[in-house]
Amino acid sequence: MAHYQQSLKIQTTGKSLCKITSKVEALVRESGITTGVCHLFLRHTSASLMIQENADPDVLKDLETFFSCLIPEGKSYRHSTEGPDDMPAHIRTALTHTSEYVPIGQHKLLLGTWQGIYIWEHRQHGSLREVVVHVTGD
Repeated sequence: MAHYQQSLKIQTTGKSLCKITSKVEALVRESGITTGVCHLFLRHTSASLMIQENADPDVLKDLETFFSCLIPEGKSYRHSTEGPDDMPAHIRTALTHTSEYVPIGQHKLLLGTWQGIYIWEHRQHGSLREVVVHVTGD
């Protein structure tokens, strides 16, 4: 069984979903692994990884609207050292994921037809985010 690991550094633009599917696909091809699994791990606590709809951008907008209602900014959170958007960002991350697994077949991610991989930035201002991509297989 072979292993291949690289990190992606992605600059986000503030509260939004940043599609990274093509960057991950490139690393899977680079790995030379035909069949296996791709593990993604986001090294942050105020952003998330998500596999979601990649065809209709309204899905992503609706998700953001829902989470804004569910976890509002401006409430009186104890943790406010890093700004009023930081604690809501941590709550959003706790309710979503910082890692994902995607199977690999024929040197490709076996995502569904309408699936894409995203970093979901939960802070108002963009940040340089790091995703560790670990590919395992034959």
